[in-house]
Amino acid sequence: MINTEILKYVTYIYFISFMFYLMMMIMGKEVFGRIATYVTLGNLAAHTVAVIFRWIESYDLGIGHAPLSNLYESLIFFAWTIILLYMIVEWRTKNKSLGAFVTPLAFLAMAYASSPQISNSIQPLIPALKSNWLIAHVITCFFGYSAFGLAFALSIMFLVKRLEKPGSRSVFLRLIPGGHLLDDLSYQMVAIGFLLLTLGIITGAVWAHSAWGSYWTWDPKETWSLITWLVYAAFIHSRMMRGWRGKKLAILSIVGFSCVLFTYFGVNYLAGLHSYAQS
Repeated sequence: MINTEILKYVTYIYFISFMFYLMMMIMGKEVFGRIATYVTLGNLAAHTVAVIFRWIESYDLGIGHAPLSNLYESLIFFAWTIILLYMIVEWRTKNKSLGAFVTPLAFLAMAYASSPQISNSIQPLIPALKSNWLIAHVITCFFGYSAFGLAFALSIMFLVKRLEKPGSRSVFLRLIPGGHLLDDLSYQMVAIGFLLLTLGIITGAVWAHSAWGSYWTWDPKETWSLITWLVYAAFIHSRMMRGWRGKKLAILSIVGFSCVLFTYFGVNYLAGLHSYAQS
């Protein structure tokens, strides 16, 4: 399948993007940052084309559906949303340092999708997935996950920036923005992710009612989605009502993204209505 061949190259090129961003951070050469941006943009375009080809190929096979139905396709889409959101942030902030922390997330998602234990074949939808709610639910959830991923990267940057000492000659630390900007950007990403995750849970509940006859069944993925939602609700409450900033919120953001990863990957190994996501 041509889409899988393109996606293999996309995986490697995301790693190349990371290396250019990293060289910019270590050597302080803006030219590496510009190259990294161009390479990442071009790779995002190739990534988009591959997803479209996969969608078209599913119709050629007579089982047409959006490429969002299994673990392989969701990982591909997850990486795509991460890079898309990152490019928007880079464009708005005019700062490329975040790329060194975000592109590894996309690369790892793509690399995991390419692992032998994950099937990349296009399969017919199981009955529960044959719904118009599929696209709305998956898109809102994964854009939310990606926003949380950027908040996680910004929180790591914040903690790394704290290592900078007065008079430090580290180019890497100097190129990381100030803590106030990182803190504000992280909060903005969490707010966006929280709204999208909320919509994802709502669309999922409506979909569950039409597919299984119940809005909520305390399925492992549903339960951990709620736990993740509560962690980020605590993040927003702590920022708005208690005035938390800095290190406390950075740690809470990292805890929240750990919950996201367990919601996404961990519960797939538990028996439940979402067990189809294993393959």
